[in-house]
Amino acid sequence: MAYLRISFSFLRHLGLYLLLNETASESMSVIEGDQPRRVAISLEIDWGFKHHLDVYAGCQRFGDEVGWDCRIHPAVDKVLGRTGDGERFDGVIARTTVPLADMAKRTSTPLVNVWLNTPAQDLHSVFPDVAENGKIGAEHLLGRGLRNFGYLGFSRDISAGGKLTGFSARIEEAGFFCSSHKFSRTSVERNASGWEEFVDGVKSWIATWELPMGIFVCCDLSARYLVDICQSYGLHVSQDVSIVSTGNEPLICESPAPTLTSIDMGFNQIGYQAAAMLERLMSGEAVDPKVELVQPLALVPRDSTDLYAANDPLVSRALRFIAENSHHRIEVKDVVTAAATNRRGLERKFRDSFGRTIASEITRLRLERAKRRMAETDVPMKEIALDAGFRNADHFYKVFMRVEGVPPSVYRIKDR
Repeated sequence: MAYLRISFSFLRHLGLYLLLNETASESMSVIEGDQPRRVAISLEIDWGFKHHLDVYAGCQRFGDEVGWDCRIHPAVDKVLGRTGDGERFDGVIARTTVPLADMAKRTSTPLVNVWLNTPAQDLHSVFPDVAENGKIGAEHLLGRGLRNFGYLGFSRDISAGGKLTGFSARIEEAGFFCSSHKFSRTSVERNASGWEEFVDGVKSWIATWELPMGIFVCCDLSARYLVDICQSYGLHVSQDVSIVSTGNEPLICESPAPTLTSIDMGFNQIGYQAAAMLERLMSGEAVDPKVELVQPLALVPRDSTDLYAANDPLVSRALRFIAENSHHRIEVKDVVTAAATNRRGLERKFRDSFGRTIASEITRLRLERAKRRMAETDVPMKEIALDAGFRNADHFYKVFMRVEGVPPSVYRIKDR
């Protein structure tokens, strides 16, 4: 029994010793090692663009989940490889320049790039799927019943080029043509040395349009420039031209009127996936493929593609009624009743907003419906006329000749 008591006593003391030793080891590891990974984030956040801030937020979201020590560092290439000065980094997420890519390679520092237009080569990267952005923009404009399309974007720009590729491919797949106008970034950025040339070029392009047009623009600020130029040209957004841009920058898209329809490209998720890729690289994993694409988050519809949009609520109400009922035998008095106002006042507001009468708007939408039916089907003209809201085929013929300058049958052949 004495032996057992000694044995039990020894085991109790041994257990206490092991517990104390384990606790001491844990305390020592907190003091001496196992520091959280330190990650530098270099995203030109000082520019204040939403997409830079969203990428940062996504990086930080992942970093918080895994316990990173994230530091914003706009000049991280100058400190990589240093020791003992508090600037040690285990990895970097950046809009990567060539000097940063070279320094990361020289110091074997894991690096993930989020800048699609970087001149640096062979980088682990996470990008938005810009071609899919273009496709979404095309689908939205096609869904508005438009048949004439164009693209406005930067020349010699990978991101803008990818958006054009996706947009034009979907437009051509639907059987339509996409015109385009490209311009240099330097003409509109910094001191905008080529601003007048840019405006003149866009105006010359607008002169070739067949209204109404659906335009996809490479970025929100360029879309805002286009709105201003269209308005100076006497065009109404969105009745004459519907505009979709990309980026969904709130300060640019949400004011002034007309607000801009734009595609949120999912930059928060880009930051998150870039951070997840960096975690794998810092853990020594082989990451393949080197480039990941993130799908757009959503298209946010606003005034610039709202065919019923107008600054005056009565006019908007009238537009919506016309758009939803023009293929029926409606007259101006029906529109006035739907808007709950008087005819003289509504006619004046309509002309002030669009430079045309209520009756001409009814006719315009009827003709657009008829032209779409002629392009998409082989049904007889009589059926097309009645479906579009005209009294009969003869009425349709006379109106079409007056507005288009050619008979409907000739237009149908030419359009195909």
